[in-house]
Amino acid sequence: MKSPNSLIEKLPPEIMKVVHTVSQAAHHLGYSTYIVGGTVRDLILNRHTDDIDFVCVGKGIELAKCTAALLHPRPKVSFFKNYGTAHFRYGNQEYEFVGARRESYAEHSRNPSVEDGTLSDDQFRRDFTINALAISLQLDDFGAFIDPFKGYEDIKKKTIRTPLNPVNTFADDPLRMLRAIRFATQLAFTIHPTTFSALQSQKDRIKIITAERIYTELNKIILAPQPSIGFKILFDTGLLQIIFPELAALQSVKIQSGIGHKDNFYHTLQVLDNLSKNTNDLWIRWAALLHDIAKPATQRFEGNEWTFHGHEVVGARMVSRIFKRLKLPMNENMKQVEKLVLLHLRPISLTKENISDSAIRRLLYDAGEDFEALMLLCEADITSKNKDKVARYLANYEIVKMKCAELEEKDRIRNWQPPVDGELIMQTFRIKPSKEVGMIKNAIRDAILDGIIPNEVEAATNFMIKEGLRLGLRLP
Repeated sequence: MKSPNSLIEKLPPEIMKVVHTVSQAAHHLGYSTYIVGGTVRDLILNRHTDDIDFVCVGKGIELAKCTAALLHPRPKVSFFKNYGTAHFRYGNQEYEFVGARRESYAEHSRNPSVEDGTLSDDQFRRDFTINALAISLQLDDFGAFIDPFKGYEDIKKKTIRTPLNPVNTFADDPLRMLRAIRFATQLAFTIHPTTFSALQSQKDRIKIITAERIYTELNKIILAPQPSIGFKILFDTGLLQIIFPELAALQSVKIQSGIGHKDNFYHTLQVLDNLSKNTNDLWIRWAALLHDIAKPATQRFEGNEWTFHGHEVVGARMVSRIFKRLKLPMNENMKQVEKLVLLHLRPISLTKENISDSAIRRLLYDAGEDFEALMLLCEADITSKNKDKVARYLANYEIVKMKCAELEEKDRIRNWQPPVDGELIMQTFRIKPSKEVGMIKNAIRDAILDGIIPNEVEAATNFMIKEGLRLGLRLP
């Protein structure tokens, strides 16, 4: 790590141009001004930062406007008068401005009472020591590093710690508990023992946080390079049992007649980690998290073994309820997760039997545009402590992928519609919409998928006529 007093030198020239302009504007207004928080932390860690945050002892909106007036071309300043915050975009970077604040909290709300404060007040209100860092932009000590809580040392030790008593910190704003876990996950840091104990003791305070705030933090954990870090901490602190009880319920191993089954919670986290190596898609990762969610509900001991029959069907039904409770989007993203949970056993099952063209066609048809996502999920789901067993499944899985590619090239089944539609059926037999129309359409689809007839208009039309006559319909 570079010396903290040389951190500002790490900023690229296009950002330094704006930083010097902020310093000039602050001097003109008589405001002490600083780069603060996550921006400084990310400079130390050599991480990309999405925005540059400035705190001034003064009016943040005035400083933003004054800075913008000195830049060419002049950026448009957006501001929120009630919060005293402002921001603008310049080049490819966002710049955020706020006045230094002092905060106090009421017991049943995470919304603080806010008043103007000093830099010290502002640093005291920060959630973690690694976010309570500042770089001075005063002309007489430009670039000086300010670290009242030894956050730099905590970064070197890879530790998450609160500046003040963590019990008070989390009681004041319970969302900080999820943020602590999120930062630990994103940065691969550990949580300081005292801070961890406070997470456990204050876990019930999370109940005052809205579902929207909770899922925002959950999504950030899910998108981390190794999401299991966060979910293990959530479970060990008791927070998961409150905010996501269905997932926590996976953590159990029942034993009967001396026979146990794998721990589905830790298996799920391994699948999520496996998948995260190959995709950053949030919703495929959600499917990994939920793929075995119904195993507790379907668990049975039958025939001297543990079974989870139908857990994919029950799990798919649970997806919408979980999304609705967590205020996740009830749209095509949710439907994709439902589909992936429903189909997640299909590719794996094909590795255990002689693969028929019919089974491959049906998989391609049912998965449709989500086929690649399904295959990523199912490959990640191949887990075992037996390396030979994993290698054998992966080898068979490659055969399935090859067969799928060959049949798709030949038959174009994905996103396919049968060559005969309901309109032609009704015209041919001079009938109105009825159950027979649906029965004939399904029969044609199944005949093509099973390889009974080719995927051609003439063959499908002839099959339609035979099927209609079999159902008692008549040709005109």
